[in-house]
Amino acid sequence: MDPSDRARPRTGSGRPPVRELRSRLLGLFSAPRVNMREDYAKVRRLQRALAGLPSLRYQPIDVTARYGEGTHPVPIRMFLPRERSREEVVLFLHGGGWVTGDVESYTPACAAIADALGCPVASVDYRLAPEHPFPAGLEDCYRVARMFLAEPWRVGLEDARSLVLMGDSAGGNLAAVVSQRLAREGHGVPRRQILLYPVTQEDHDPATSPFESVRRYGEGLRLTSAEVRDYLELYVPDPTRRHDPEVAPLHGTDLTGQPDTLVITAQLDLLADEGAAYAAALEAAGNRVRLHEVAGALHGFITLPRRARAPREALGVMTAFLDDRPPG
Repeated sequence: MDPSDRARPRTGSGRPPVRELRSRLLGLFSAPRVNMREDYAKVRRLQRALAGLPSLRYQPIDVTARYGEGTHPVPIRMFLPRERSREEVVLFLHGGGWVTGDVESYTPACAAIADALGCPVASVDYRLAPEHPFPAGLEDCYRVARMFLAEPWRVGLEDARSLVLMGDSAGGNLAAVVSQRLAREGHGVPRRQILLYPVTQEDHDPATSPFESVRRYGEGLRLTSAEVRDYLELYVPDPTRRHDPEVAPLHGTDLTGQPDTLVITAQLDLLADEGAAYAAALEAAGNRVRLHEVAGALHGFITLPRRARAPREALGVMTAFLDDRPPG
């Protein structure tokens, strides 16, 4: 793995550092600061409203998963590509800090992924905190993954291992945890997983975090360290459980037998270093791993319009990964 070097601040006489100027500019595009513990419901409504603005051409198929020991249905939205070019099906777990996000707000992103990769995308509407704290959302994602792997015909798969597990941010966290649990409990794992700027550990306090990206990019950009800490408090109210590998997959004690993994990070993201650390840990455990950093990108870029540079680059890297060829 050869992740790109981190950007380093440069100074000039009488002028703010280049990094400071860039941060000011990027701050214009950052999300409004909110108290997530109080305003998460407002954020959810805003996300749905924004996702519903553009006129989209896609073919969603809403289905409900009932599998295993669960007592409630888990909604799934299937997105069919305009032209199918591969046999895989993507099982997508959305981001939003385990608190916001849903199939509605991620409809544009999932439609774009389906078209770009040429295969169906199944987006899981798992339960959200704080109404349903850990491990409720994780259990929903695990049930759906088990169903797809045990009964692949439900989504048109001939080979269960052709399932691709994908998630962004908190969804990347859930995807990593689901893969670890599948391997730990002796079930088959998907052949591949794609983790987009995943949360992989629990400490995002700039004073104590082991990762420099938390200190470098934890304020004034798309996602702040304070917001991640709020999300974790809502998702896992008991602080003694946040070190658990099912919350922080970087702490997994056995990372062998994991899917071939693509980790995509955003350079200007406080989660960049922990995503790279998880890729390194998977590789050290003997797994096949690719790490790609999108230069100049902010957290959450997969939800930008597909023509934007960052999602376009990421989708190209995903395509190369699924084609089993080097990116570029």
